[in-house]
Amino acid sequence: MKQWVSLMRDYGWELSTAVVLFHEAIARRLGLNAAEHKALGLIVRSGPMPTGTLAPELGVGPTAVTGIVDRLERAGYVRREPDPTDRRRVLLVADESAVPDLSGIFADLGREMTAFMAAYDEREMAAIVDYIENTIRVLRAQTVKLADPPAPS
Repeated sequence: MKQWVSLMRDYGWELSTAVVLFHEAIARRLGLNAAEHKALGLIVRSGPMPTGTLAPELGVGPTAVTGIVDRLERAGYVRREPDPTDRRRVLLVADESAVPDLSGIFADLGREMTAFMAAYDEREMAAIVDYIENTIRVLRAQTVKLADPPAPS
């Protein structure tokens, strides 16, 4: 078991690096950095959202999210609009017409992923899904912990 833990730690680092660099490359195509690309993706997928909702989703504080949103707004990808149900609140709205179509990039990725995943049987796929779900859960929890300011010593 010890050898698997070490191997998975190494693969975890490699996987994390590959995912970050992939998203950084996509972000550069949009003139953004990876955090801005992730923020834009959250806004596009979730629909209009308050800035306060975006910060914890990205694992950053209010100051950082303000800078991210400012840059997305300057780039023309999002705009701030008053919340029609609570005029004290501002919503972040993606300008769908300004966001380039990246479906070709993700279609290519999907094709390649589907091709190699076809080699796994149902039991193996269930183990892979379990691993991925638990990895996401652990990463989200660790992100929240890291986003909180450290306790004074």
